[in-house]
Amino acid sequence: MAALLGGVLAVPAPALAAPTCGPAGGPAPTSAPWALTRLDPAAAWRVTKGQGITVAVIDSGVSPSHPLLRGRVLPGEDFNQLEKFDGQCDRVGHGTLIAGIIAGKEGTGAPYTGIAPEARILPVRVLADNEKAFDESIPAEIGKAIRWAVDHDADVINLSLVTLDDPALRSAVDYALGKGVILVAAAGNRQENQQDQPAYPASYPGVIAVAGVDESGGHVGSSVTGDYVDIAAPGLNIMGPAPQGSGYLAEPQGGTSFATGYVSGVAALVRAAHPDITPKDVAFRLTRTADSPPDGHNALVGYGVVNPYRAVTSLLGTRSDPPLGAMPAPTPHTDPLAWQRTVAIWAGVIGALLAGALLALRPILVRGRRRGWRPGRRTPQDA
Repeated sequence: MAALLGGVLAVPAPALAAPTCGPAGGPAPTSAPWALTRLDPAAAWRVTKGQGITVAVIDSGVSPSHPLLRGRVLPGEDFNQLEKFDGQCDRVGHGTLIAGIIAGKEGTGAPYTGIAPEARILPVRVLADNEKAFDESIPAEIGKAIRWAVDHDADVINLSLVTLDDPALRSAVDYALGKGVILVAAAGNRQENQQDQPAYPASYPGVIAVAGVDESGGHVGSSVTGDYVDIAAPGLNIMGPAPQGSGYLAEPQGGTSFATGYVSGVAALVRAAHPDITPKDVAFRLTRTADSPPDGHNALVGYGVVNPYRAVTSLLGTRSDPPLGAMPAPTPHTDPLAWQRTVAIWAGVIGALLAGALLALRPILVRGRRRGWRPGRRTPQDA
């Protein structure tokens, strides 16, 4: 039984005495990665940057030391590991890169941010390597990790991994959804000489299943296809923060695990902007505001490429139903000169009434002067 992550096979390293984990990476990018240019999350930041939202990254761990993630990574947990570093030891860099995609902060000097730069990351380490962990306990361990993340106040859970169906895993997914937690999972990467198979937990009802697209918006060939695919995001030529130092890792082959990170970031923005809607409503909002394919939905990219701005700001509903997750009504504008305006209006009304009265009295005054102001008595001239 295997759990799969995007990337290259790596043999787990022996435990270290301190959490100095993973590769250092290369230079920072000199321009914004194509994925950020394509999704343009900054358009949604006028509404929210994900403040107050916690995204659990159930993965290979997340390093808290990179400038993009410094101050963003909470103490987490290690499952099925000999070493215990609160989820903050990432031997291979996969989880750290995913966390940077989701919540990399602004102002580091590099043209790189996460989709929700004010969200927090809750690291939950379940896999020691970057590709496969042959262990019958892995699906159940992932289930335990999901339950732990829910019980530690995760709003969104990112699952950039694939494993097999398991009752404990299915039960944990149902538990999370029942608690109002949004689950986003990789649709899976096609293995050489293998047919597409349903991926778990992405195939479970209620989980948002993510496929990958390239720079032109086309389906990445390695991305698993299936009717369970809900949405797509950049999944090729990806880069993000490395576990050590301030370097960056490049993932030219990409994978649906990285695409999942982008959708989790948008889910964090939606949750921040619409805190009262259900996970089902969040999934509906994400899919119905995506950049749709011509046929509306297909097995390659689901409902299309995620669109952060529309996902956060669109009003969804019908004439008979209220908009789904509609933006709150703007706060009424307080006019500091309101009482002066009221006095001026009443003064104008009274003035107009007085002017009308004077105009009405004018004929009487003219006639009075003609009579020399004598008491009323009809004269031949008046007849």
